Amino acid sequence: MKVILLRFGELYLKGNNRNVFESMLINNIKEKLQGEEYRFQKTFGRYVICDYKPNREVDIVEKLKKVFGLYSISIAEEVDATKEDIENFIKNIKIKTENFKVYVKRADKNFPISSMDFAKELGGIILENNTNKNVELYQPQTLISVDIRLNGKAYIFDEIIKCQGGLPLGSAGKALLLLSGGIDSPVAGYLMAKRGLKIEALHFHSYPYTSEQAKEKVLTLAKKLCDYVDEVKLHIVSFTKVQEEIHIRCRNEFMITIMRRIMMRIAQKICQNNELGAIVTGESLGQVASQTMQSMTVTGGVVDNLPIFRPCIAMDKEDIMEIANKIDTYQTSILPYEDCCTVFLPKNPVIKPTIEKCLKEESYLNIDELVDQAMQTEEIVVLKRD
Repeated sequence: MKVILLRFGELYLKGNNRNVFESMLINNIKEKLQGEEYRFQKTFGRYVICDYKPNREVDIVEKLKKVFGLYSISIAEEVDATKEDIENFIKNIKIKTENFKVYVKRADKNFPISSMDFAKELGGIILENNTNKNVELYQPQTLISVDIRLNGKAYIFDEIIKCQGGLPLGSAGKALLLLSGGIDSPVAGYLMAKRGLKIEALHFHSYPYTSEQAKEKVLTLAKKLCDYVDEVKLHIVSFTKVQEEIHIRCRNEFMITIMRRIMMRIAQKICQNNELGAIVTGESLGQVASQTMQSMTVTGGVVDNLPIFRPCIAMDKEDIMEIANKIDTYQTSILPYEDCCTVFLPKNPVIKPTIEKCLKEESYLNIDELVDQAMQTEEIVVLKRD
């Protein structure tokens, strides 16, 4: 019987809390497979998807590949875990490459023959039925795996499909992603979701300085994240008045720094209003003037009692772009519709701001009033996975 074999990774490390994490993972799997016909089985260290429609196999695998907490998947043949039944199936395997290897794993240590000895025996059976083929132990072109489990079944497969890994979505709480139209922030959201965080998002727009296409671009990015996180509650806030006031009243070189400090204040309020436990940004150390060590210290200094997660902090741009391509956000991110961070952009922004100088600049503004006015423009859009 054809089945889909699922393996999880870090859950092995969770000790007494493992059942909680497993329960979340199973719920997330079932959420991803809504609308599919299948039967779910659990055996020690593995999950099995069976009794699905044959023509849905590829689609089910594609959905499962985007479940955080799953390490890998194999489409496998399930047989009874007896020496005879395994051998009978192996006899019919046809090797299409020049060489192969058989690997046996025994979760059931009561199986009457050792893993290495059984692998040798099964390799001999394959050789008898595949003339002109060779065994290659180190770099085989085909790897036939036999996984003998404690549920009385053995799973035989020749491919391991890599999944997302990480921790089950929701197991680490909920956070607010500052989502611009750029390359970095969607990647940051993906990376923190991989560590178990459910994600809501906050986007600032500056209409009429930014276009409607810029807003639609961010909606598209949030929608693409839904492939992994199922749903994104997107908070959209107008930043036009804030930027105009900063531009009029503050020194030009402090424009970006003061702007980001006010963004952080608004983000903190949205976190408080929505019971979100952290702020996530796409900042990468030294990438631009607002992402120096001093700039991040100053902008993060306005946030109280919330961690700020910066998962891209030590990544090169090429590394971030690679992930953006993997999660299909890159081509959207590079569309030529600018976000609010490009409005009134100073020619020489300060790269080593201090708290004292920022407080002096902010003294020319009514910060509380600007934050309240911005919060009153909040629009909420809930996007869901198709």
